[in-house]
Amino acid sequence: MRSIWKGSISFGLVYIPVAVYPATREEKISFRQLRATDLSPIKYKKVAEVDQKEVSANQIVKGFEYERGNFVVMKDEDFAKVKIESTHSIDITDFVELGQVDPKFFYKPYFLEPQKGGEKAYSLLHKALAGTGKIGIAKVVISNREHLASVKPDGLFLVLELMHFASEILTPEELKNGANGAITDKELKMAQTLIESMSTPWEPEKYRDEYRTAVMELIEQKAQHREIADRPAAPVRSTNVVDLVKVLQESLARNQSVKPKRDGTGGARSNGRTTSTLVKQKRRVAA
Repeated sequence: MRSIWKGSISFGLVYIPVAVYPATREEKISFRQLRATDLSPIKYKKVAEVDQKEVSANQIVKGFEYERGNFVVMKDEDFAKVKIESTHSIDITDFVELGQVDPKFFYKPYFLEPQKGGEKAYSLLHKALAGTGKIGIAKVVISNREHLASVKPDGLFLVLELMHFASEILTPEELKNGANGAITDKELKMAQTLIESMSTPWEPEKYRDEYRTAVMELIEQKAQHREIADRPAAPVRSTNVVDLVKVLQESLARNQSVKPKRDGTGGARSNGRTTSTLVKQKRRVAA
């Protein structure tokens, strides 16, 4: 795996050389647009609005529209002139309690690997954060954009998680209702009982993208020219809950009847497909 960024973590007078590596990947199915008559792939041409003529890559520049129809052209050397302190450093300015940060602020994690000479300081920061329950709040520039970010311990490594700035977090003021509906003590207790009956240890491996798997199975069937049987659509659930207590009672009864089956599976199978089968399928797709 190649690093996407190299620099340092700094807090106070401590300097830790690190490399940044992706911690997640997006598994999505990509489709090409084709001409229906002969399945010829469709290509897109870049054309100028004024005359609809095609524009070659060496004629394209970046421009910012500061007024309607008026642009400022930005060249590579212009971006190189933008100098800010966090360009080559993950500069931790504050340490805060993790629980104080709204989860909406976090959006993309990266692994941090210590580079030569920084192993001891890296380990020290990792253990200090793990022992205090705090995270470091920093600024970092990746791909010509400054990001707010946090540095937090995760297993044996430190993780850099990019964050939204406060101005990027939207408020739900335009939404109606929310947690203001009137409820009874009985309804609340039953809902809490249902939550407890459905509570399990966090096992992220058992949650899979069933839609993606089903689409890949369908693609494989079509590639093999196999007949595909229609499946009945799932019934639409009623959204008009009249008797909430009744619904909660039915949910509790249903959960109690299926829970032994859940516990007995051990997470080894999912809709008849073994974990090893799904892994092999993912590898085929990646290849």
